[in-house]
Amino acid sequence: MLSKLFFGYFAVIMVALSLLVITRRNPVHSVLWMLVLFFHIAGLYLFLNAEFLAAVQVILYAGAILVLFLFVIMMLNIKVEITAERFIGEWPIGVALGLSILMLIYFTTSKLIQGPAGQFSIEAIKAETHTKALGKVLYTEYLFPFEIASLILLIAIVGAIVLAKKRG
Repeated sequence: MLSKLFFGYFAVIMVALSLLVITRRNPVHSVLWMLVLFFHIAGLYLFLNAEFLAAVQVILYAGAILVLFLFVIMMLNIKVEITAERFIGEWPIGVALGLSILMLIYFTTSKLIQGPAGQFSIEAIKAETHTKALGKVLYTEYLFPFEIASLILLIAIVGAIVLAKKRG
């Protein structure tokens, strides 16, 4: 009963924080709400006994990614962003499109009740640590997608440097 209460708390608060992130007019306030959201996600990971993912969530996302977001916000002209009109007249079309995408996701995933069983059972993960099991899967089975993600991040870093460089 208590576990359902904790999970319900995390679910409701994380949805509310997500809405606060996307509805705030000031981008700095959005980033601060995102920081609170990232800490709640880390708390949910701790609740699910995934301590390594909770630590990565706090260090990588709450630390590094939010600093990157703040860098981007500092390059923007915030006064123009705050005074500009936030929503345009086509928002009902956007809401209808978003609801249709959610319905599509629901109907396609409702048929998939349970996926294929993995090679790691609960006993196997208890025998070795979560981090070791995650590393084995990441660097063997998912090595190619991991490398593609690192290349995409490298391209993003080079793009940010090019955009931040002042034109002479």
